[in-house]
Amino acid sequence: MTALKDHILARIAAEGPMRLSDYMAECLLHPQHGYYTTRDPLGTAGDFTTAPEISQMFGELLGLALAQCWVDQGMPAPFCLAELGPGRGTLMADLLRATRAVPGFHEALRLHLVEASPALRDQQASRLKGAQATWVDRVEDLPDLPLFLIANEFFDALPIRQYRRAGDGWREVHVGAEGDRLVPGLAPAGPGPEGRDEDTRDGDLVETCPAGALIAGQIGARIAARGGAALIVDYGDWRSLGDTLQALRQHESTDPFAAPGNADLTAHVDFEPLARAAAPAAHTLLTTQGVFLERLGITARAQALAERLSGVQRVSHIAAHRRLTHPDEMGTLFKVMALFPKGAQPPPGLEPAGAQA
Repeated sequence: MTALKDHILARIAAEGPMRLSDYMAECLLHPQHGYYTTRDPLGTAGDFTTAPEISQMFGELLGLALAQCWVDQGMPAPFCLAELGPGRGTLMADLLRATRAVPGFHEALRLHLVEASPALRDQQASRLKGAQATWVDRVEDLPDLPLFLIANEFFDALPIRQYRRAGDGWREVHVGAEGDRLVPGLAPAGPGPEGRDEDTRDGDLVETCPAGALIAGQIGARIAARGGAALIVDYGDWRSLGDTLQALRQHESTDPFAAPGNADLTAHVDFEPLARAAAPAAHTLLTTQGVFLERLGITARAQALAERLSGVQRVSHIAAHRRLTHPDEMGTLFKVMALFPKGAQPPPGLEPAGAQA
């Protein structure tokens, strides 16, 4: 039994079953034993791989899209270039390399990385040597400047709450104990997710992410007031329905309650409440990652890079392009939504919201 599991069992014994969001927070961010505070989870030696680690094209194209937003908004200087949960710093390194030729962009940017993991901060510092980055713990710690921000696979790792429809009411999912086992269960009937009585039936499960809505609200308020844009890329959809909590360990699915602190816990992102929380900033239509990257010209970029490659490198490069864009890979599962000031141009590759608003 792990030290974190002992801690959680003791907390349940003292206080009773805990909300799923509290359980996830303990598993991911406990100061001594949390998943993100104790390791680098990325790559083949870790538990999962993200798009920037698959190909340089991902960070390059997102960076150029963000730089075009900066140009369209009059090239404000200085501005805050920020990334939420930057992983190893790969995406930001690719973004900075690709935007080096954009006149004035690097001179005007003030790079800030929002990162909770000491282990990953070290990786980012190594990858971004010379970039004069500043690390902060929270979005509210970012400077009061026009904000141009990327969040790739950030919101999926925020703690969620789950509610099971029970007749005309709701019962929240809590985590309790049976002996030395952690097990999910249902709390007594109580308040449910706001606005979901009309489109759900008995037995349906709805997930909410209060932390995600709070962060989206902070980002949207800054962009509405000071200008900027935010590119949010994650797996999920528009309006939550169903249980999407999952645990990954060594690239395989595992029981979310079996080994707290030793597996990555995530859930699909519900983009609708993020968009609503970000008002008065505008948001774009939710777009699949494959379509977004194709609109940005990933195939032409892939062909240009392929001309310099041969053998195993070329085969790997072609496979990376497919993995990022093909509907059977990441192309449909992952979605993209941007936040931007009302009246401004949305980022390239995305359309202003209409039907989804």
